[in-house]
Amino acid sequence: MTSPPEGGDDGSAAESRPLVCDRCDTSAGTPADGPPLTWTCSVENGVRRYFCESCSRENLRSIEGRLDSDWW
Repeated sequence: MTSPPEGGDDGSAAESRPLVCDRCDTSAGTPADGPPLTWTCSVENGVRRYFCESCSRENLRSIEGRLDSDWW
């Protein structure tokens, strides 16, 4: 296991920002308990990206094929 780089994501900054889908900008409100269970989390180039249920369903095959969201 490796340590996060300086200024890495320790969760404190994410708690203060509202959670928004990285594809369609749908808001899930503040992530007090984490993202909704129906949302998908993807790590692309070391950055966590969250996608709402609709975007996740529409792009399921691309997600399973591990394509970066830029290709969807």
